[in-house]
Amino acid sequence: MVQERSIEILMIEDNPGDVRLAQEAMLEARVPNKLSIVRDGHEALAYLKKEGDFADVCRPHLILLDLNLPKKDGREVLREIKQVDELRCIPVVILTSSKAEKDILQTYNLGANCYITKPVDFENFLYVMRSIENFWLTVVTLPLE
Repeated sequence: MVQERSIEILMIEDNPGDVRLAQEAMLEARVPNKLSIVRDGHEALAYLKKEGDFADVCRPHLILLDLNLPKKDGREVLREIKQVDELRCIPVVILTSSKAEKDILQTYNLGANCYITKPVDFENFLYVMRSIENFWLTVVTLPLE
């Protein structure tokens, strides 16, 4: 199933290398998408709540969230997302370097939709991004409002 309109994706990631790889993978995606990037937890919440410089952004249909962020970590961001009625239905994919069982359990308990450990090499990272695209942008029906 292919979505008829562009999918808005918010990536909350402070690592420029991971951002670049995600951008490259999403450029090749079969589904039209717009990948927006924010680099810390405070900026992420301002974006999602459409505050300040983000007053005119579109609400994302999918969030890719790193756990290890400056200013406010990903766990706090996830907790706040899932406490706001207008944001709660947005799927959140945890995309992080942490393999810690406590992080996996905690994020699922906070409402994460899936947990992916970022590969360290280029080819596997692209494979993961393409897998996210294949599942979340072509198989899953996302809430588009």
